Amino acid sequence: MNFIQQLQAAETLNDSMLCVGLDPEPSKFPGAWKGDAGRIYDFCAAIVDATKDLAIAFKPQIAYFAAHRAEDQLERLMAHIKRVAPNVPVILDAKRGDIGSTAEQYAKEAFERYQADAVTLSPFMGFDSIEPYLRYPDKGAILLCRTSNTGGNDWQMQRLADVDGQPRLYEHLARLAQSEWNKNGQLGLVVGATFPSEIARVRELAPTLPLLIPGVGAQGGDAEATVKAGWRGGPAVPAAQRGSIIVSSSRAVLYASNGNDFAAAARRVALDTRALLNRAR
Repeated sequence: MNFIQQLQAAETLNDSMLCVGLDPEPSKFPGAWKGDAGRIYDFCAAIVDATKDLAIAFKPQIAYFAAHRAEDQLERLMAHIKRVAPNVPVILDAKRGDIGSTAEQYAKEAFERYQADAVTLSPFMGFDSIEPYLRYPDKGAILLCRTSNTGGNDWQMQRLADVDGQPRLYEHLARLAQSEWNKNGQLGLVVGATFPSEIARVRELAPTLPLLIPGVGAQGGDAEATVKAGWRGGPAVPAAQRGSIIVSSSRAVLYASNGNDFAAAARRVALDTRALLNRAR
């Protein structure tokens, strides 16, 4: 299966729209592991084991590994996820954005070294910064579109005077990703949960693309509003005609407890979050 098919299968199998973000901070680890970067793999693997039947995807953030010289632990973690949760796709949150041979190397890093099923990308440099990733036909590329940070307004909300209708930059990107850029049906978009009205606008412009929606949980995004803005499913809508929504929660799940019960606590929060999202659907 390609990435889009994997998402749809995991959504059905685990009855889930919840993406578990893996952002390991050793300073927040429980008990004797606190502050020990050598335990990054152990911590994340325990979270994966506790939530593997509840998630539509896992999303490791590469910076949290690289900052601690833990890339080897990330490789082990990716292999572990493939082994224990083979039906749950893995999105490498790397936000790469470059052109030419450099983009080729980043694509090789994501898809060959780490064996990710999809990667997040910054599209600021245009389609030729995206194209090298699309040479991997079974993989996904998820483009930053309308991000949850305040500074996203600096660029994403600006209008394009030389484009028909003067759309905002994020709207123009959503149209491109739905149409001419999506040559092999591999693209998705990142839209922050803190802007439900703009999730709805992106969904209008890109009805079949998967939307990765961070910001639910510790960042304050409203889970119910997020689902109502982005979900266009139901029994009457064929899977090929709708885009999955991938609602990411990281800190609220990872650090649900600072005790030895951290994995069990993570599972409880993941269960509750999955149920909340499904009720909204």
